[in-house]
Amino acid sequence: MSESAEYGVHPDEPHRQGLSQRLNWLRAGVLGANDGIVSTAAVVVGVAGATSDVAPVFLAGTAALVGGAISMALGEYVSVSSQRDSERALIAKETRELREQPEEEFEELIGLYRAQGLSEETATRVAKELTAKDALKAHLSAELNIDADDVVSPWHAALASAIAFFVGALLPMATILLAPHPLRIALTFVAVLIALAITGYVAAWIGGANRPRAIARTVIGGALALVATYAVGSLFGTTVG
Repeated sequence: MSESAEYGVHPDEPHRQGLSQRLNWLRAGVLGANDGIVSTAAVVVGVAGATSDVAPVFLAGTAALVGGAISMALGEYVSVSSQRDSERALIAKETRELREQPEEEFEELIGLYRAQGLSEETATRVAKELTAKDALKAHLSAELNIDADDVVSPWHAALASAIAFFVGALLPMATILLAPHPLRIALTFVAVLIALAITGYVAAWIGGANRPRAIARTVIGGALALVATYAVGSLFGTTVG
């Protein structure tokens, strides 16, 4: 019998160590792809609405792709670094408290288990057993819902976000540059909305949220962005012309 089966853990459920890390880069990847699709498509559609020349569209799209990928990576790095620093500070604080006042911390642990519905006897027994095995881990889990071995990595999030943004941005770039002139804007709209439906579905799947609602949000938001930038490009193109 495997260890997971022995302790009643199903191997196909997300109870394994490192879950926060995986969800972290998955979330960053999905958000990066979504932003890459929308922001780059909005730029190239807006420029295409102002001019039929391919060169300005390519230049603007490339600038949006490179700048956006760097911006997304930097934003994820800063955000996740702040989260990691907070988690490390809480771990250090709990370590100090366990060293300086172990009795008070033990009573606090019992109280936390009592608050979850355990009896005094059961809560005390659970606290004793978990404290004997790993006191810090028990307190971090019960008090702060933190796993000291699963602190999120800002580098993973930044890299996943940058790569996903780059890949997502390639779709509207390739569509609008390769499609025939009369259809390129319409085909870009279609390709982008299909891609956004996919990213909305994946984001809902990762978070366990309502999938049709998530798809509708991403598709409607992307459509509004494309319509707005195309209208601006067409307006300025007409004015300049």
